[in-house]
This record gives sequence, C-alpha cells and structure tokens, in this order.
Amino acid sequence: MSGARILVVGVGNIFLGDDGFGVEVVRRLSEVDLPDHVEVVDYGIRGMHLAYDLAGAGHELTIMVDATQRDDAPGTVYVIELEVPDPNDTGGPAPLLDAHGMQPDVVMGLIAVLGDEPGRVLLVGCEPAVLDHRMSLSPAVEQAVDTAVRVVVDLIDKYPFGTGEELACALASLGK
Repeated sequence: MSGARILVVGVGNIFLGDDGFGVEVVRRLSEVDLPDHVEVVDYGIRGMHLAYDLAGAGHELTIMVDATQRDDAPGTVYVIELEVPDPNDTGGPAPLLDAHGMQPDVVMGLIAVLGDEPGRVLLVGCEPAVLDHRMSLSPAVEQAVDTAVRVVVDLIDKYPFGTGEELACALASLGK
C-alpha cells in the first residue's frame, strides 16, 4: 500500500439524472474505510473550485468520478488517464469556463492555464443513459455505482502502478 496523497473527487449535477453519478459514488465511498492518506470530496458542479484545488495541491494521484459519454452501453464503467495540457502550448483555443459545470477536459485545461501540475489524474467514468432534469439515476447507472466504488478502491490499493503497461495491467485487473 502506498502512503501517497490521493484525492478522490465526485463531479456532476444531481438535478440532471445520470450526471449525478460521480456525486453518488463519492457519497458511497464516504462509507468505506479508506487509508488516512486518501481524501474523498464531493465537488458537484464546482468545476472551477476543483481546478484551483488541484493546481498545486500536492496530490500524487487524483481520481475524478463523473458521468462521461463515450457511446458505450449505459452503465459502462471505464478508467481513463487524463493529461494536463502544456501551459506553454498556445496552439489551441482557451478552455470555455463555466464555474458551475466544467467537464474534466476543461478542468484540466484550466489547471494548465494556471500553470501548475496536478499530479496523475484518472477519470472513472460511466456512460449515462439519462441526462434530463430529474433527481435520480437511471437503473443502469445506479447499478454501475457499486462497480465504480470497487474500481476506485482497487485503484487506491494498487497505486503506485507506474506507466504504460503497468497501468494497463492494473486497470485490466480491476474488479469490474
């Protein structure tokens, strides 16, 4: 087990159906006995606050949990390693900032604009079924919450997992 500082963040809007996935996962993680070096925080729709907290916070690993569309079957859980854009790269457009609802890529772009490095960032995502105005998860995404909790706990237990093939092996062995 690692003593690395690890931050687990749930993001999403509980008023938009499956967009509340990340919030529900971290709510359930708050009931799990995790090591002292792991902090679990519900950021909800406070994407700008998250970006500022990640910039220079000194976490070796951040695990973001969010509903993320990738055109898979609803309820599909996956892990993606996010990259912080190079703050010196002026070739792309500036991120569109919305203080109350930033997607993970926009949060990462803002961190680059702030000129800092957040450490390693993984996204535990879930394919949503319903993103309409409602305060409940769809059945497929509700079932995926327990899977995502196990995935996050496994990632914490397996960290540090190196790069490339080591990360791929760690991800392949997760309890899905």
